[in-house]
Amino acid sequence: MMGFFISGGVMLALGVTLGGVLAIANKKLHVYEDPRIDAVEQMLPGANCGACGEAGCRAFAEAVVAGRVTPGGCSANPPDMVELIARFLGVEAGRREKRVARLACAGGDNVARRFAVYEGLESCRAAMLVSGGGKVCTYGCLGYGDCARVCPFDAITMSSNRLPVVDPEKCTACGNCVVECPKNLFSIHPVKHRLWVACNNKLRGKSAKDACAVACIGCGLCAKDAPEVVSMHDNLPVVDYSKNDLAAEAAIQRCPTGAIVGLADNGGVIYGEKAEAPQNKEPLPIG
Repeated sequence: MMGFFISGGVMLALGVTLGGVLAIANKKLHVYEDPRIDAVEQMLPGANCGACGEAGCRAFAEAVVAGRVTPGGCSANPPDMVELIARFLGVEAGRREKRVARLACAGGDNVARRFAVYEGLESCRAAMLVSGGGKVCTYGCLGYGDCARVCPFDAITMSSNRLPVVDPEKCTACGNCVVECPKNLFSIHPVKHRLWVACNNKLRGKSAKDACAVACIGCGLCAKDAPEVVSMHDNLPVVDYSKNDLAAEAAIQRCPTGAIVGLADNGGVIYGEKAEAPQNKEPLPIG
């Protein structure tokens, strides 16, 4: 019996000692966290999309409270919530230049040929494992909507001809589509980039045109007409966006397929005078 009490006393003393050590450690090692971080996080959309450049909404809230960024750095947050955060913290709302996802392909099924019908999981990645996806243009969009499914803001819809369409009003430049696309066709751009190459086909001439009616054929007319803005690499135009606004109009005018275009504020496409707009609205026959 005596041994039982001794053991109990030892365990009690040990528990009290360890509890005291933990209490002291908690006090000494406690890291203060500004309570405003929790409040700001509650005023963010909670999408954790990373468009702000931070790891998530919590990290962005920490950066805003610390003064490293302004509330306007969150492109997914409505303007009224941005202003609310700014008033709460007593700082300028600031703004982040609007950026959107853009697709380097215009080859929907009405203009780009398929040599085979893919049957299986509705996924670009899955289709790519089966003969490259069934499209004659091995560089183009496969059209199975992986990008639309991973967009947390419903900013991407699929057209009737299996081509992703980005809504610039909804797009927050989160980059999910950039990561998801197995053809690496999406990239993030400021809306001020008005000149756009809507093609990634590195073939040239007839080979490119046979695969897709709106493919770049590598003629180089855009580079000849606007050499200070456009240069040719791998049979494709490359735009120097530091000089984008200087000759964007000249660069698109003689493009015969409309592979290089201008973009309007609402995301509308502006074709050059010589571009042959596709007349076919229905999918092309397979083969």
